[in-house]
Amino acid sequence: MSIQHEMKNIALRFGIQIKRYNPSESLEARLFRQMEAHNIDMIIDVGANDGGYGRMLRNGGYLGQILSFEPLSDTHKKLQQAAADDSNWHIAERQAIGSHDGEIKINLAGNTTSSSILPMNSAHVEAAPHSKYIGSELVPIRRLDSIEHKCIENSKAILLKIDTQGYEIEVLRGAENTLKRVVGAQIELSLTPLYTGQALYRNIIDHMSAHGFSLWGVLPGFTDPVSGRMLQMDGVFYKD
Repeated sequence: MSIQHEMKNIALRFGIQIKRYNPSESLEARLFRQMEAHNIDMIIDVGANDGGYGRMLRNGGYLGQILSFEPLSDTHKKLQQAAADDSNWHIAERQAIGSHDGEIKINLAGNTTSSSILPMNSAHVEAAPHSKYIGSELVPIRRLDSIEHKCIENSKAILLKIDTQGYEIEVLRGAENTLKRVVGAQIELSLTPLYTGQALYRNIIDHMSAHGFSLWGVLPGFTDPVSGRMLQMDGVFYKD
């Protein structure tokens, strides 16, 4: 047995999986390789939470522009702190993104990351009890097509990331003109209904296909810890 295999086996005993950081074995490396291949210089980050996605981008070596949106007041403050020392990471005013302009109620989850405009189904609570709703906030909501920002105007190749816990199709419906400028997209896809009224993965894939995007890959996401069933994943799309 090689030293590499022995190290992998030892790590597995502690619940750690070691993989080479290349597009063949690393999902993250694959994501960055695709971004490089499409010369992505701008990322619209819808559903930024406390900035985890932005930090992942910076840790992976992406140095381009980021424009992040987050509706929850406490989480928005954490997002601002995460981007405070990064001149290329812009935080939009606190607002949700959807298919209309106005105000809307968003449900606050115990873990914040599962917060959604939509009611949460029991399947979600059973898989993650700490995600149960504990309150709500009235927040501004706008269409992406209504947003004006200099970094969007000056960009040449935009990637749109959407992580809005079941509200993804509404974000896309409010981004018809934006999608014309977008080269790629990373969108959370649900394999089973976790929120009442949400569009599932097939609907999102069909919507993106109708706008000229092909599915380039998937990134595993939220999984039921008891059954091992994957409940959500991210779909990565690029224009044909």
